[in-house]
Amino acid sequence: MSRPPSGAIAGRVRWLLLLACVALALSLTAWIGWREFHRFESAELSQAGQVVEFKRGMRLRDLVDELQARSISPAPYWQWRLLAERLGLSSRLQAGEFRVDPGMSPRALLQAIADGRVVQYRVTILEGSRFRDLRIALAGVQPLAQTIGGLDDAAVLERIGASEVHPEGLFLPDTYFFPRGFSDVDVLKRAYWAQKTLLEKHWASRAPELPLSDPYQALILASIIEKETGRAGERPEIAGVFVNRLRQGWRLQTDPTVIYGLGDAFDGNLRRVDLETDTPYNTYTRFGLPPTPIALPGPAAIAAALQPAKTEAMFFVARGDGSHVFSRTLEEHNRAVRRFQLGLQ
Repeated sequence: MSRPPSGAIAGRVRWLLLLACVALALSLTAWIGWREFHRFESAELSQAGQVVEFKRGMRLRDLVDELQARSISPAPYWQWRLLAERLGLSSRLQAGEFRVDPGMSPRALLQAIADGRVVQYRVTILEGSRFRDLRIALAGVQPLAQTIGGLDDAAVLERIGASEVHPEGLFLPDTYFFPRGFSDVDVLKRAYWAQKTLLEKHWASRAPELPLSDPYQALILASIIEKETGRAGERPEIAGVFVNRLRQGWRLQTDPTVIYGLGDAFDGNLRRVDLETDTPYNTYTRFGLPPTPIALPGPAAIAAALQPAKTEAMFFVARGDGSHVFSRTLEEHNRAVRRFQLGLQ
């Protein structure tokens, strides 16, 4: 039996050795690549605090290009692509702004984008502020889309779907969070329905036999309570005084309503002539509640209006330190006025 020439055997050996070397090199390359990939997916991204935007219509490659350009991650596209495929997130990435948090890894960033955990901005509506103040505040909030700058109050109410004809008091003071793309109308809608929901909840559990005919009157009373005191503990007692006066058919005689009725004519100094000048909001000249709220009441003021303290007090006067003295009779009240308002003993 003949044997292959020794040269042919040597050639085959060299060929097998070459194949083995190529296979070893490929295996080594794959092993190194796999090790680098695992190191990449859990590595900490740079530039913590930066915000990246994955715009609608963008591809993952576009996002990777941005991450590289902004020195957030130098990793090549194939690693991001493989990671997205392994996590099953390739088709789930959502548009929006996303913050690179301290210690965040590529895996965590992709998961945040897929979950839609977009950057949230905030706007705070202050208790006791007026609707005109709210409009000014919203106009200065970025990146809130501005859409109501040229609209009057009636048009704004129509835009948010409100049934009321006057905007005062209709929006719940709170801090509201929103993503880029939200508009001033979106925030107003949220605050409007939050206030309506809260008011209806408290109205359903209100104290019996209140001299209030509907939730809107409760909102009016709450706005007066809000303007009369910043002390949470006093709100129910102040509400009790106003409820007592309404039951007895007395005028409320509260300065904040007069000031609201003066509008831009109020210069910061409330005079006797102002108390004697009749407007729909002057509770020194008119009986009952004013026609609308005079400010944006918060939850505590609404709760106090519908669960007032049981008290015999009919008067209160400011001490000068933010608190009040409550009195049952005019004589007691006059003594408190002399002491705390006039500085007389």
